[in-house]
Amino acid sequence: MSQQIPARFAGGAVDLSHLASRGQQPQGQPGAQHPGAGGQVVDVPALVFALSDQSFEQAAQLSSVVPVVIALLAEGDAMSAQLAPLLDAAVREFDGRLVLGQVEAGANPGLVQAFQAQTVPTVVALVAGRPVPLFQGSAAAEQIRDLFAQLLQLGEQQGVTGRVNAPDAGASTGPVEPPVNPAHAEALDALERGDFATAVQAYEQVLVKAPADHEARAALVQARLLLRLQGASADEIRMAAAAGPSDVDAQLRVADLDLSGGHIEDAFLRLLDLFAVADTDDRTRIRERLLELFEVVGQADPRVAAARTRLANLLY
Repeated sequence: MSQQIPARFAGGAVDLSHLASRGQQPQGQPGAQHPGAGGQVVDVPALVFALSDQSFEQAAQLSSVVPVVIALLAEGDAMSAQLAPLLDAAVREFDGRLVLGQVEAGANPGLVQAFQAQTVPTVVALVAGRPVPLFQGSAAAEQIRDLFAQLLQLGEQQGVTGRVNAPDAGASTGPVEPPVNPAHAEALDALERGDFATAVQAYEQVLVKAPADHEARAALVQARLLLRLQGASADEIRMAAAAGPSDVDAQLRVADLDLSGGHIEDAFLRLLDLFAVADTDDRTRIRERLLELFEVVGQADPRVAAARTRLANLLY
């Protein structure tokens, strides 16, 4: 399930327009980058590039010429692996009017903090150095193209109307697209279609044949989460949870919703508090759901480590 980021980032994203302004030179000088440069064309090394904490300032400067889409992804994350080539292909359709910076979130905590990214994938943009939230989680190719078209309209309103030339224009893959495991092809195709039930079944079959396939296991728990939320109304889920604080089904579902929206600590805290007062049968269900959500977020995440420690204390 794709969930739109709120109009403002939680806690307020960092305004980076001061970085963009460093790249501006008086008009007429070579290499000048001006908002409102009236169709300025700039040569860049690539339309799609790896972006890091260290190289971010150049991207902020470039956002005064064209909108810069920034995708915070995670190595080994199935949803990131699915999304990266879709973003890559969509950017190339706009003929140099957009660029894409792909960020390995685990290796670049500065950018994760700057954009208040509470989960991956998180996709944002820079227009004249100012952050523009796009979406979290997965998205279909058509949705991505529509968002990018809207982003270009916003750029025009801000005077960011340039274009870039790049040697990789027209290339079909981006720098972080992983090779597709043939055993996962059916599941990945189903995910791209939004057919989460088929994706779950396909990943389960992969694991029957290859129980040690950790990538498939991680993808399976994410597909199950998406399936549980498919077609659900967020308002109805939250109302049911508020009306039934001891209703285990309602609390499990709202925890799924919280986590899908990036409210990871809220999801964990809700289930841990429920676990502490639940009876034995319900404890088993809550514990199993927590373990699945730990897999969705990633075992290396410090919030997972903290929640796992509390769960162990409640168990023993």
